[in-house]
Amino acid sequence: MKKDLGVVPAVYPMPVLMVAAYDENEKVNVMNVAWGQICDEDKIILFIGEGKKTWLNIKASKAFTVALADEAHMDVADFFGIASGNKINDKFERTGYHAIKSNKVNAPIIEEFPVVMECELLEFAETEFVSGIVGKIVNVKAEESVLSEKGKVDPEKLHALMFDQFQNGYYATGAKVGKAWNAGAALMKK
Repeated sequence: MKKDLGVVPAVYPMPVLMVAAYDENEKVNVMNVAWGQICDEDKIILFIGEGKKTWLNIKASKAFTVALADEAHMDVADFFGIASGNKINDKFERTGYHAIKSNKVNAPIIEEFPVVMECELLEFAETEFVSGIVGKIVNVKAEESVLSEKGKVDPEKLHALMFDQFQNGYYATGAKVGKAWNAGAALMKK
């Protein structure tokens, strides 16, 4: 029997996305965003509150990168979520991490995270209830160490972090348990 839990954000897993953008002086800021999702083949939406440092930077630069946080970098990924760039001026520098400028968009690539999407700002989606940033993915870069023999990102090698809103935990991706667009194919024949 199911028990009532009240109103809770009951979506699991949530991605752990590292969103990076330059300010007007090309200073790097990175933010941990769990509320984001692919919304088309070449588009991503991030739900970031207006006025956050990264939100302001994206508004100014019209570009950003989105990296997938992985288990090996969980401590810094968490720091990027609890520290505000509006309050801590040396937020990125404290980590000792390294950024290079994307050759596709005006945004930093954080070298330590293994997979990164380079994005151009398409629009701010502002309503009474939601603040979203929609970006066009113009390129994806990945470390060879997380690629399969076919040159695609392998989740079993990536160990991407997932955020658990129920108990505020991080989990890493695990073993493949089925094949999409195949596991339910037998039911199509009924």
